[in-house]
Amino acid sequence: MLTISPIRALSDNYIWLIVRNTQGFVVDPGEPGPVLAALEAKEIQLSGILVTHHHFDHTGAVAALKTEAGCEVWGPPDSPAGPYDRTVTEGDTVSVLGVDFSVLNVPGHTLDHIAYYSSTEHALFCGDTLFVGGCGRVFEGTPPQMRGSLEKFRGLPPETLIFCAHEYTLANLRFARLVEPNNDALSAFLNACEAKRANDEPTVPSCISDELACNPFLRWDSPEIRETLAASGKLADDTPDGIFTAVREWKNSA
Repeated sequence: MLTISPIRALSDNYIWLIVRNTQGFVVDPGEPGPVLAALEAKEIQLSGILVTHHHFDHTGAVAALKTEAGCEVWGPPDSPAGPYDRTVTEGDTVSVLGVDFSVLNVPGHTLDHIAYYSSTEHALFCGDTLFVGGCGRVFEGTPPQMRGSLEKFRGLPPETLIFCAHEYTLANLRFARLVEPNNDALSAFLNACEAKRANDEPTVPSCISDELACNPFLRWDSPEIRETLAASGKLADDTPDGIFTAVREWKNSA
């Protein structure tokens, strides 16, 4: 029912354009110029803006686009970048061009972070919480909060498409190879993503099934990851939270 396509912005951001007929929504617009150019090229009227969290590379174009199009903005409550026209939190539903998206609270990267999920479109707009092969840095929350947020994503149907906000994939997957070097699915996925980037194609979206097979930040129950951490002296706490925290701290310094 909906068409979802990326608008490239800043150095490595994806602003997501959701279209039905001649109407569109954008997700996390950090830069107005590319959005306005895409809308003009496709002859799309901007009907709404979805925001996942307050960082400027996700909100920098909100005011300009709202002024230009006169549209409403949905975003989290108590957000430093708000207030928004409509604040939404877990349990709320947003109608996007006739399709319902459920809101999930996913704190960790920021405390105000939310995600938008449609079971009918098999689509998740997750901002900077989950990346292809990685996850966001834990800036405002705690590692257990972040793992709890990612646990929500682990429970989504395997065909769910992950529309994250950055092209960080190759660096993430190369790090994942250090964490889990004998993961054959990861090696194959890295090769496929390298081929896409060689052709200047986005690696996003991926799907939950790929992330469950390859993303070390969703694989805190992998025996090999636990063994790698323990062998390198990085595992101080042999629990799911401890394993996730150790992988996140390793990636921070990688």
